[in-house]
Parts: sequence; structure tokens; C-alpha cells
Amino acid sequence: MRENKYLVIYNDIAEKIKSGKIKPNTKLLSEHELTEKYETSRETIRKALNLLSQDGLIQKIKGKGSIVLDVAKINFPISGLVSFKELAGTLGKESKTIVREFGLMKPDDFAKTQLNVTNKDEIWKVVRTREIDQEKVILDKDYFNKKYVPFLTKEICENSIYEYLENELKLSISFARKEILVEECTEEDYQYLDLDDFGHIVVVKNYVYLDDTSLFQYTESRHRLDKFRFVDFARRGQKNSN
Repeated sequence: MRENKYLVIYNDIAEKIKSGKIKPNTKLLSEHELTEKYETSRETIRKALNLLSQDGLIQKIKGKGSIVLDVAKINFPISGLVSFKELAGTLGKESKTIVREFGLMKPDDFAKTQLNVTNKDEIWKVVRTREIDQEKVILDKDYFNKKYVPFLTKEICENSIYEYLENELKLSISFARKEILVEECTEEDYQYLDLDDFGHIVVVKNYVYLDDTSLFQYTESRHRLDKFRFVDFARRGQKNSN
């Protein structure tokens, strides 16, 4: 079966972007120029460009054309609650989780503050390195209130904690409050991540709540600066004009 023309064009441009033949932040040819180059209709070119945009390879800017995005960076959604296993599944890249620390403990002062617990409570502490394409690029430090997560194993942590919480414990994970900041790398970061000469790291702090608004998890996710693009979707609210 003959492949649709717009897919041929899409594949050609996508390959050039991914291989670096078309550099990040450069402007693609105009729709008119592309119709001449590929000897096709403007509608076909628009279909190809729309697909490139949907796949995160270009950004279409009104009045300016299509700008090539840096595909070496991984899109990390800010607004959603996405597990590493779910994120890795969308990338088409080799991924691996390494559990560095796992255990049940009495909360220290830091954990008490983040999870709003007391000395009477117990928490699970899980520290994991995330590998993508054999590079250690994320360090996740998770704290779970044992009141809501009574049982956990290292094997579960190597796979997907959220998958276990939702499918086995039937927890309804609802929303999170997030903070994003840049910090200097710690000795722990250098120990567990491939940081080369990087001196800073992007830290995403998550305070995660259940449907009944119970705070059950605090996560500190530490990302290598050059590997991620943090993305969100925002809508401007309607204003009343009186």
C-alpha cells in the first residue's frame, strides 16, 4: 500500500530533526516553500506540520512559522501526576530503576515537616536512581505515610509504586502541590547520578494527596539540567468587563 504523502514528508523532516541535520531553534521553510520542495499541496504540508507539532518536534508560532524544538530534551509534564514507568513508556527509550535506599523508619525532622506527621507515625523512605538510555538522569527521594501505605517492598519500588498503590491497595491518588527550583548538586546527587561537570540540578517537590485530601506522599525528584523540558498547558480565564 502506498504511504500517504503527508507521512512521507513528516518522516523526512522528523528524521532530519532527530539526526541533527535540522538544528534546534531554527525555523523550518514556510508552507509555500515546503509545497514547492515536496511538490505537493499546502493541505498536505499542513497535515505533516500538525503531526510534527503533536509529536513535540516543532512549535508552530502564529505569524512566525514553525520552530524546531530541542528533541534531546525529554518533555516532563508539570501539571499531571505521571509515574516514571508511565513517562518511560511514552519515550521509546531504554529505561531502568535502581533502588538505592529502602526501608521503614521513624520520621526525622525533615519528614515530619514535609508529611505533617509525628513521632508516633512511621514512614517508608525510598531513594531511586532513574536511568534513560543507560544514563542516570533522575534521583527520586520518596516518603510515604505508613498509615496509607501499610506494605511496600523493594521489588515494588523497582517496578512502579503508583501501579501498586492504585491497582493493589486501591488508593485514589487525586492531586499534588508542586514546587520547582534549581539547587546546587549535593554529594548524593554526584554519587547516584551521571552529572559530569554540572554544578546545579532541577528539583521538583511534590506533596501528593488522596481523594479525601489526605497528604500521603512527599517526593523530591532531582533532574539533570540538560535532559528535561518542563511543560504545562495553561488557559487564560475569562475576565468580567464592567
